Amino acid sequence: MTRRYEKPTLSPYLRAIAQDEALPIEPEARRLWLEDLANPTRWWLRPILQGLLAVLLHLIWFLKRLPLPQFRAHGLLQRLICWFCTHFVSPQANRLILRHFATESNLLNFLIDNTAPNRVAPVTLYPRRIAEMREASFVEHDQALFRSVEALGASRGEVGESPAGEGQALSWQHWRPLDDLEFEIRSRRTQVLDFESAHALFMCLFCLLLTREEYRDAINGFNLDQSIALRIGALIDEPQLAELAYNKHPLYLVGPWNLSQRFLMHGFFTEYLYARLEGLRREGITR
Repeated sequence: MTRRYEKPTLSPYLRAIAQDEALPIEPEARRLWLEDLANPTRWWLRPILQGLLAVLLHLIWFLKRLPLPQFRAHGLLQRLICWFCTHFVSPQANRLILRHFATESNLLNFLIDNTAPNRVAPVTLYPRRIAEMREASFVEHDQALFRSVEALGASRGEVGESPAGEGQALSWQHWRPLDDLEFEIRSRRTQVLDFESAHALFMCLFCLLLTREEYRDAINGFNLDQSIALRIGALIDEPQLAELAYNKHPLYLVGPWNLSQRFLMHGFFTEYLYARLEGLRREGITR
């Protein structure tokens, strides 16, 4: 049964999107996002942060592009993010971050299980608490995506072959439903920042503490959404899934402009595809 989120304080538009089921998304993800939209910091702090930090981001980006010695500090980067999330980012935003690790890992594992089983290593990044992101880091999250897509490229001939079309069941061997993960978020009084304000603060840290190549790859990895959607759409015979990818054309490299929106749309994309596939998995179990 679909959970309803109508509240007297919601505007007509928010009431509409709270009930709009045209796009696949789980009720829990919808609830978390609507609560994040109601966070006051999103409306007064986020515009200030995004404006000021966008200037700083482009300045760091420019300096990183100069022919200077490169440095990186992955451990420091992740410790700072985990500390900041633990103390200042809202529980709703933290839960959305943890969900994103799991949704993207599931999408990649679905592709691996159904196009290159036993030939491509499954993704194991499923942190259940903020502290676990020190090991299951954002850097490793990106690298797992790149490794998987590179390895799946060797299975190109299998992309258009749908197991269901051959009378075979879809494989869910390494799929982990989010309902089973039991994310653990400890609430603190200081956790007030909304999702987008937190990302505005993080994006400068990423640019500073990664090498220019690592950061370039990270902000262009979003464009692989289109490739993932095309592959999954072919497997389940739903080519229209590619329309859910806002970030497209991975051969065209982009810089940090419009980064906040592209990052957010990447998160929506993984939630959409996860919800569609989880629906198929549940139908297969009950059928």
